[in-house]
Amino acid sequence: MGAVGITALTGLYAWRIEPHWLEFVRVKMPVKNLPESLVGKTLMQISDIHTGNRVDNSYLINSLKKAKEYNPDFVVYTGDYITLHQERLIRDKLEEVFQESVQGKLGTVAILGNHDYGLNWSDPEVANQIIKIIEKEGITVLRNSSVEIEGLNFIGLDDYWAKQTDAEKAFADYEPTKANIMLCHNPDVCDLNVWHNYEGWILSGHTHGGQCKPPFLPPPILPVKNKNYTAGKFNLSNARTLYINRGLGHSQKIRLNVRPEITIFELEKG
Repeated sequence: MGAVGITALTGLYAWRIEPHWLEFVRVKMPVKNLPESLVGKTLMQISDIHTGNRVDNSYLINSLKKAKEYNPDFVVYTGDYITLHQERLIRDKLEEVFQESVQGKLGTVAILGNHDYGLNWSDPEVANQIIKIIEKEGITVLRNSSVEIEGLNFIGLDDYWAKQTDAEKAFADYEPTKANIMLCHNPDVCDLNVWHNYEGWILSGHTHGGQCKPPFLPPPILPVKNKNYTAGKFNLSNARTLYINRGLGHSQKIRLNVRPEITIFELEKG
């Protein structure tokens, strides 16, 4: 009976508590060629919001309101704004969430994830609808393109599973002498031969950290080919550093030992 009780309490915790127990994670971010004017500035990463019937809009909105209190200098959104494509869902729920979107004092940029391309990750019209909602709030959406803000260059790859990744286009204006940060929803792209000698940070999401992680064991389910890509910081080859955000929302309402996350990076000289 005791074991049954513990199992029931664990299940209740994983269903009702941890999916909404948001953690703000602070990480030092040394950036090569960072201008002196940006030393000490903050960059906030928000990923995998997953607006829809599986994530409470009130939770998402309250989380974004808490995030605003940190007053970040830059904000990046790294994809998966919805879970299931429904016209009403995009029109109503996603618009309601992004009316409370966190904006960086210096700039705000975003990329798309696989869910943002609708059924089978193959409907560009869904992506276009989402982009309209995001850009209406003054957020720049990068689709294999880059933008420089106050001396910090953001490069955004479009989604890998949606077959929209075009690294040649994304790196067209890449200058290694600048301070660069790459946004890439799916961390599996890190293992492809597409990086054009890029050195620096890569900010990803997609995995949700597996959502459920047994103590002292890796998560049993990860939506990536490279099962090492769970969550957190990874030092890659060729002076690249990957950070995988655990996500704000969820694909199914269950989390265990993998709390939802918003990351706050503090910029420093690399």
